[in-house]
Amino acid sequence: MREGNVTFSETDFKILNSYKSVLDGLAAYWGDGYEMVLHSLHDLDHSVIKIINGHYTGRREGFPITDLALSMLAKIREQPDTNCITYFNRNQKGEPLKSATIVIRGEHQKVIGLLCINFYMNTPLANVLSAFLPPAATAQEPPVEESYVEDVDELIAQAVAEATQRIQQDTSISNTNKNKEIVSILQQKGIFNLKDAVVKVADHMGISKNTVYMHVRNLNHG
Repeated sequence: MREGNVTFSETDFKILNSYKSVLDGLAAYWGDGYEMVLHSLHDLDHSVIKIINGHYTGRREGFPITDLALSMLAKIREQPDTNCITYFNRNQKGEPLKSATIVIRGEHQKVIGLLCINFYMNTPLANVLSAFLPPAATAQEPPVEESYVEDVDELIAQAVAEATQRIQQDTSISNTNKNKEIVSILQQKGIFNLKDAVVKVADHMGISKNTVYMHVRNLNHG
C-alpha cells in the first residue's frame, strides 16, 4: 500500500459508495455546468471512483488524486474540524472554476473520501438558468407542492385537510366512498408511515381508527 492511503473497513466502503447516488442527484438538480468528483482515499493512485462532467478537467474514473486535494488533506489533518473548503481554481486550459471540497468521514470520524464540486464559470448564464426553469412542455403544469411544518401533527392535519377538500369537491365520488378516497390519498402520500398516524387521521376525519385501519388494509391488498 502506498504511503498516504487510508485503510478501509467494510463499513467505510459502504459509506463512500453511498455518495455515488448523491453525485447523480446533484448533477440532475444543478445541470451541466458542474463537474462533480468522488475521491476515495483507499487508493490515492486511482482515487476518482465517480465523476460527472469530467470533460471540464479532462478526468475520468480511475484518475489519481490531485496535488491540490493532497494539500487540502494536509490542512484537514491540521484542522480536524474542517468539513468543507471553498476556493476559486482553474482547469488545465486556464478556464475559471469555483470549487468546493467536502470531507467524507467513515467509521470513528476517519476521513475516507472527498466530494469535489467544480462550477465551470464560463457556462453561459442561459444554460445555468435553464436548469432551474421547467421544460417548455411542462411550463403550464402546476408546480410540485411541499409542506414545511414545525411538527408531524401539523403535517398530518394539513394532509388530511387538503385531501378532504379535494375529495369533497369531487362530485363524482359518492358520499359513502369519500372517507375511503381520503384515506387513499393519504396512503399515496405516505402519511401512514408516520408514528400514530392512523389514530391522528381518524381524529381529524371524525371516524374510528378501526375504520381507517380497514381502508388501509383494503388498499394494501387491493
